[in-house]
Amino acid sequence: METRQALELAREKELDLVLVGPTASPPVAKLLDYGKWRYEQQQAEKEARKKAKRQEMKSIKFRVKIDEHDYQTKLGHVRRFLEAGHKVKVTIMFRGREMAHPELGKKILDRVAEDLAEIAVVEMKPLMAGRDMNMVLAPIPPEKRVKKPEKAEDAPEPKKAEAAPEAETGEAAEA
Repeated sequence: METRQALELAREKELDLVLVGPTASPPVAKLLDYGKWRYEQQQAEKEARKKAKRQEMKSIKFRVKIDEHDYQTKLGHVRRFLEAGHKVKVTIMFRGREMAHPELGKKILDRVAEDLAEIAVVEMKPLMAGRDMNMVLAPIPPEKRVKKPEKAEDAPEPKKAEAAPEAETGEAAEA
């Protein structure tokens, strides 16, 4: 169809003639209500933005001389952030003479990465930046997570009760 005929047809139907494929031979055009089409496009973009999940970078700070309970508490916070779908920047802060032993900070970061291996992947390996050592963890999507099987051989054997030797001698039976 020629351009003039297409424009006349568009005027008769009170629609717009929109060029869809300008590089095609011959060029492809479409009759549509451009204002309505543009509005629908904007609504679709707005809906897509609503559904898109924003991923924040959360941050948690550890010290080189962290106690076990404090470590477990902070590890729980990191786990919660990762399960919510956020990336986590784990920072080890060094003060004074602690700067002479960056391997201690790396050891803590490696332990964090190992403890969270089933739900997170190390996105940025431990790196010194001034007086801090940083590592970034990214969450593994729940459908791709693999649970580590529990090893029975690693578990300590339960200790036998102290009363067991008395039962063998017969003293406990008489009393």
